[in-house]
Amino acid sequence: MIDKSSTSSATRTSLKVDCPTCGKKVPWIQENEFRPFCSKRCQMIDLGAWASEEYRIPEAEEKDKWSEAGDDRPKDAH
Repeated sequence: MIDKSSTSSATRTSLKVDCPTCGKKVPWIQENEFRPFCSKRCQMIDLGAWASEEYRIPEAEEKDKWSEAGDDRPKDAH
């Protein structure tokens, strides 16, 4: 449960962040159930982008055994 007596002073000095979807300024307060988004709509747009793989976390590049320094690849017999 939220203690409203302690949040009134926090609301006046709250940090404002940009909604990642639309850019609207949003107060970073406990009462904002959609933070960092401004609304449920923006939250769902972002979730949909992740679900459709529009956003991706890059994988670490794997080096194969031939890309190391001191290239020991077999020479072509051609």
